[in-house]
Amino acid sequence: MFDYNKINFTVEKFQLFTPKHTGIWRDIGVGLRVVETGEPIAVVKDSYEPVQYKDVVDGIENAIILSGIDTTNAEFKTNVHDDGAKMELRARFPAHKQTMIRQHDSVVPEFVFRTSHDRTWANNGMMGLWRNMCFNTLVNGDKLSYVYGRHTKNFDVDGFASKIKESFNFVACEGMEKLRGWYETRVNREEAVNLFTNTLAQRTDNITKKKVANKVMLSNLMKIFDLENQHIEGRGHYERYGVREAGTLWTAYQAATYWSSHVDKTKGAEHTTKVNREDRVRKMLVSPQWMELEAA
Repeated sequence: MFDYNKINFTVEKFQLFTPKHTGIWRDIGVGLRVVETGEPIAVVKDSYEPVQYKDVVDGIENAIILSGIDTTNAEFKTNVHDDGAKMELRARFPAHKQTMIRQHDSVVPEFVFRTSHDRTWANNGMMGLWRNMCFNTLVNGDKLSYVYGRHTKNFDVDGFASKIKESFNFVACEGMEKLRGWYETRVNREEAVNLFTNTLAQRTDNITKKKVANKVMLSNLMKIFDLENQHIEGRGHYERYGVREAGTLWTAYQAATYWSSHVDKTKGAEHTTKVNREDRVRKMLVSPQWMELEAA
């Protein structure tokens, strides 16, 4: 798939501070360099943890394989710039050429991901059906998934790969028409709150023994739902967060699947938690609340 020869290197942090105070103080930053050549490529915060390009590409390729998408005549491009400081991945899937969801012309599904070690490009990836796209993420077409993350917050490869896999499933899955229906079915925030309250974010109150909302979990799900709406239904970074009051069943589904795979690894039992969450998402898709929205 992607060209590993272009990303066959490792980056590491190194101290710029010297005992004689002739270098840069530790609280200002540390250097980032290519291990194999010793070439410095950036100055970052000491708390910054670099994500190796190979780990990102491994996660993306695994998502492609698991999705079952037809890679016949697929085009994969791996672009590395500025001596390894920036990386861009592109993939097009001609076997799934189709009519735009909201247009009447044919397009080829395309995946794009950009990241950098020097922080000039944030972790920025999307999968969609579009005709034109420029560097600042203005897209003429329909995005099926989107992820954006500043390097200072680190980057969750597994969570991103899971979202990308769902969008590949959208293109490759035999249940395409059902997924298309989700993409077009409008869901407002009140309906999304009711859906998650009665499914994923439901808990039993220890005092009343009644079913109530887990407010922390509900808040997290709604934040993801709002971000999905901002980037898939809205204008991306040109739209202020939280101003969009409605999304679709697709953005609710994306929020649920991202939540199910985005597990805090520091608390242990990561695999068990993922399995439990995935099971809850499956139950959500056959719940009365989901089916009511689906039939609207």
